[in-house]
Amino acid sequence: MNFGVLALSFCKALLSTGNVLLVAVTALIGQSLSPDPTWVTLPVAFQFIGLMCATIPASLIMDKIGRKNGFYLGNALGIVGAILCIQALYSASFWLFCVGTFFLGIGIGFGTLYRFAAVEMCEKSYRAKAISIIMAGGVLAAIAGPNLAIFSQDLVEGTPFVGAFWGLLVLYIAAMLVLAIVEFPPRVIHAPDVVTRPVIDIILQPIFLVSVVAAMVSYVVMNLLMTATPLAMHHHGYHFNSSAFVIELHALGMFLPGFFTGDLIKRFGTIRILIIGAFIMLACIGINLNGQSELHFSVSLFLLGLGWNFMFVSATHLVTGAYSEAEKPKAQAANEFLIFSMVTFSALASGWLEATLGWHIMNLICIPVVLFAIAIVIYFDKKQAFNIA
Repeated sequence: MNFGVLALSFCKALLSTGNVLLVAVTALIGQSLSPDPTWVTLPVAFQFIGLMCATIPASLIMDKIGRKNGFYLGNALGIVGAILCIQALYSASFWLFCVGTFFLGIGIGFGTLYRFAAVEMCEKSYRAKAISIIMAGGVLAAIAGPNLAIFSQDLVEGTPFVGAFWGLLVLYIAAMLVLAIVEFPPRVIHAPDVVTRPVIDIILQPIFLVSVVAAMVSYVVMNLLMTATPLAMHHHGYHFNSSAFVIELHALGMFLPGFFTGDLIKRFGTIRILIIGAFIMLACIGINLNGQSELHFSVSLFLLGLGWNFMFVSATHLVTGAYSEAEKPKAQAANEFLIFSMVTFSALASGWLEATLGWHIMNLICIPVVLFAIAIVIYFDKKQAFNIA
C-alpha cells in the first residue's frame, strides 16, 4: 500500500479519535447541561446536522480546490468547533456547546471523504483494500478516544470533560500537519463537453441504491445504539469508566477489521460480506435484548462495530462502481448526503427513544430496519442487477 493511503489512514485515525471521544462524553455532557432530559443527545444531533450539511458542499468544494485544501478547510472548521465547545463548558452553556458540536460535525463531514481520496490513489484492484486500510486507522482511535475521555474527565477542576476538547483541538492540528506531507493525485479538470448523467439517474441505479441502503442502515442502527449506550449504562448504575471501556470495545469492533475486511471482500465478494455484517448486527441486538450486564454491553457493542465495518466498507466499495470519473463529485455528494441525513435523524431520535421508550424497545425497533437492508440486498443480487466482485 502506498505512503499516501497510510498517511490518510493516520489522518482518519486522528479524526476518529475525536469521534470516539465525542461518543464517550457528549451525551453525558448534554445530560449535565441540558434543560430537558429528552434533549440530552441534542449536541450529538447537532454534530450530525453539521456533518449532513457538509456532505454536498465538501465534495463539490474539493472538486474545485482539490482534496488537500478541502481537508485543510475541514480541519480548520473542526478546530473552530473544539474552541467553541471549550468555551461552552467553561460557561456551562448548553446551546453554545451545540453550536460547537455543529462545527465539529462539519469537520467530520469533510473527513468522511478520506476513504474516497484513498481510492483515487490506487489501482482499481486495490480499492477495497485502500478503503479497508483507511478504516483500520481507527484502531488508534478505539484505544486513544475512550482513554483520553477517562484521563480528561477531571483534568480541569470544576469543569468535567473540558480537557477532552483541549485534546480534540490538538488532534485536529496534528491532522493538518500530517496532511502537509501527503501528495494527492493531480486534480482532474474535465472538458466542458464531457457528458455526465443527471444525479437522479445515478441514484436510481440498483448498484447505487443498494450501497446507499446498506450504508444508511449500518450507520443508523450503529448510531442509535452507540449513542444511547452510555445513557443506558448510566441508568443501570455503571460508572463512566465502564461505559468508556464498552465504547473502546465498540470502536475496536468498528476499526480493527479494517486490516482484513478488504481481503475478505476480495475473496468472498462484496455482497456476501455485506450480508454477514447485517447478521452480525442482528446478533448484537439479540444480546442487548437478553440482558444488561457489563458483559452484555461489551460483547454487543463490539459486534455492533464489527457488523458496521463489514456493511459500511462493502457499501463504499460497491458505490465506487456506480459513477464515472466526471460524475464523481455529484455522485459522492449524493451518497454522503443520503447516508448522513438519515444518521442525523437517528442522532436526534436516540436520546428521545432511550428516555421515553427505553433500551429494550430501541433494540426491537432496529430489527426490522436491518432485515429490510438484507431483503433489499438479496433481492437485487438475485436479479443480477449489478456485477461487482
